[in-house]
Amino acid sequence: MQTASTTTVLRVMNERAVFAAVFRLGAASRPELAQVTGLSKPTVGVALSNLEAAGLLRQVGMRAGAAGRSALLYEVRPEAGYVLAVDIGREYVRMALADLVGDVVTRVADPANGPRDLIPQLTRLADELVTTAGITRDDVTLAVFGTPGIHDKANGSLHLAPNLPGWEERNSLARFADIAGPTYLVDNDVDLAAVGEATYGLGRDVPHFVYLSIGTGMGMGIVIDGKLYRGFRGAAGEVGYLPIGDGDPLLRQPGARGRGMFESVASAAGLVATAQRFGMTGATTAKDVLDAARAGDRSALRAVDQEVDHLSRAVAGVTAVLDPELVVLGGGVGSHAGDLLTGPLLERLGDLVVLDPPRIEVSTLGADAVLLGALASGLSAARDLVLDR
Repeated sequence: MQTASTTTVLRVMNERAVFAAVFRLGAASRPELAQVTGLSKPTVGVALSNLEAAGLLRQVGMRAGAAGRSALLYEVRPEAGYVLAVDIGREYVRMALADLVGDVVTRVADPANGPRDLIPQLTRLADELVTTAGITRDDVTLAVFGTPGIHDKANGSLHLAPNLPGWEERNSLARFADIAGPTYLVDNDVDLAAVGEATYGLGRDVPHFVYLSIGTGMGMGIVIDGKLYRGFRGAAGEVGYLPIGDGDPLLRQPGARGRGMFESVASAAGLVATAQRFGMTGATTAKDVLDAARAGDRSALRAVDQEVDHLSRAVAGVTAVLDPELVVLGGGVGSHAGDLLTGPLLERLGDLVVLDPPRIEVSTLGADAVLLGALASGLSAARDLVLDR
């Protein structure tokens, strides 16, 4: 004999199964849902009625069946929930609001005001987005914040995020509750970029790949067997600290807590410093160096060649350990220097790896990689949360 609590658990499980199937199919009838879930048609019918009454599903017409029979079609009600995705970059803060089916309702990008004004800036941007969407912040089911560094869940702080001073203090991340309420997620920005690439970009249907972000910082998102790999303490992919450089005078010493050895020579600032050392004294940004290299400037070309050398050593080391099928280049430098990096990098890797080198491609998501990863991660979690309301 089933108890009331057992009946409730079964009902919730059935509703979750039906809800997930409708998401997967886009629009589905009761017979289709019974077939894919393995539940009986009456059980599916009860679940559909409950989900429709809760405002999570809606009827969207009929589908003709055999012998002239028609069946009602159901789809997820987009307004049943919203996800707020936030990319906290060193130069820009990007934010997007998506409904429960993943359609972006509105978005904004704003130059970063710095760590002291971060929370007021994020609050202002969030208010702008929900006002534009015609909702309130209470209507947001979940917010996902992509940040540099490593999220320490034990004490609610960030490690290895030098552009966010003070956030290494205990419970510093609790300030995000001022924007999102109690329901929010915090994740590493490059890890989220890898999730975005796996969901919307070159990483779709690629079970083993890495996303290498080359910009103001260096980082790597690692996907193994189709799942993001974080490591024991969430620090997997902190490739900026790889001991690489082969005597480059720009190298930081091992153990430096601000910038690692690899990041000190291969990041945007490292590329500029290398170009200046080779005689390109007017270079102030990585874009200056890349544009000059495309124009044939010898100092810039030497700097890019040095960049390829550093990258090839790092990617060769990663390949020896992880054997990825694909390396996706992203970040401010990686996304805009494919014509200068991919061919030479692949050629140099041929001399450094045992088997054929992995494919090297430039991300198709550009500056949206982190934001899209935050949306993908948030939508998956939000679809469970709306069922718990």
